Amino acid sequence: MKPKQQDPQKRLQELMRERIAVLPYDPSWPQRYTEVEARLKKLLPKNLVQRIAHIGSTAVPGLSAKPIIDVQVEVNDLQEVRERVVPMMEEQGYEFIWRRSMGESEPYYAWFILRNERGERMEHVHIIAPDHVSADRIVFRDLLRKHPEEAASYETLKNMLAKKFAKDRVAYTQGKTEFIHSTLRKGRAGLLR
Repeated sequence: MKPKQQDPQKRLQELMRERIAVLPYDPSWPQRYTEVEARLKKLLPKNLVQRIAHIGSTAVPGLSAKPIIDVQVEVNDLQEVRERVVPMMEEQGYEFIWRRSMGESEPYYAWFILRNERGERMEHVHIIAPDHVSADRIVFRDLLRKHPEEAASYETLKNMLAKKFAKDRVAYTQGKTEFIHSTLRKGRAGLLR
């Protein structure tokens, strides 16, 4: 008999209370991403995937981060993800959550979490339909890569938030939102050179 599915909202609330640990940059993160990308390219239907990208702080050389490789997979059909990809990812050991996008608003996307043997998060795979949110994640990453002073300010903010909200991922994320939006505005206005 298959185990009873947990209420997705309840599970998401539990996930948002897991401890936050921001660690110094680890030079193995780019290689870990490369391995995840290669595994996903073999697993996912080729006609479904538009782009796979390393996002989040582990994608910025020198930046402290939660030691979780964040991967964004842009696809052309989220219904196919629900029907075909979710079972394949779960078979590979990923936990699946259907969740709201950046800022906890619509649109929804498929979020997969892979843990190590100690139960610590190792990977987040965000499978999403391409939109302004998915584009902003990549633009923000690229701005931090190009502007070390912005990355340093972001790192300071993240460390402060991780201490203040060690078991409140929602507050931690909300605390970063204005910095992210401000950096994106400065980048679009040409204020970051």
